[in-house]
Amino acid sequence: MLVLAVAVARLVPHPFTFTPAGAFALFLGAYTNDKRFILLPLEALLIGDLLTGLYSIVVMIYVYLALAGAAGIRRLLLSSKRTPLRVITAAFCGATVFYFISNIGMWWIACPLNINGLVMCWIEGLPFLLRTMAGEFFYATVIFGIVELYDRQRTIGYAS
Repeated sequence: MLVLAVAVARLVPHPFTFTPAGAFALFLGAYTNDKRFILLPLEALLIGDLLTGLYSIVVMIYVYLALAGAAGIRRLLLSSKRTPLRVITAAFCGATVFYFISNIGMWWIACPLNINGLVMCWIEGLPFLLRTMAGEFFYATVIFGIVELYDRQRTIGYAS
């Protein structure tokens, strides 16, 4: 159900790259023990791509690799302990990893294939990084906030 919600969220008008995909991976990394958790954000991304339209296969490969790598970093930072600081750090690190890896795909198809072209691609991609981080922080606050409120309600309900 969450996979479909994340995929469909891409159909709602939003600033480019301001989506819940990263926060979904962040949440799964924090609350799921199953190592196959990485498939769920990729599935949501694929469904969203099928609904909104496919793009360059080279870019898609790097975007999917970036989401998987970023999800792994998020899990590494959150699997043992969840604190607000760790969630913020994982969101920041995950978005940054996603940015660096996914932009390699853009570099490959749109920039000179040398170190200057790669640096140029990363510089030109900075607005996307900022929107990705803003989306990740926004959606992570919503998702983790809902879980926290639910846990508190459940705890209060048991105490009564």
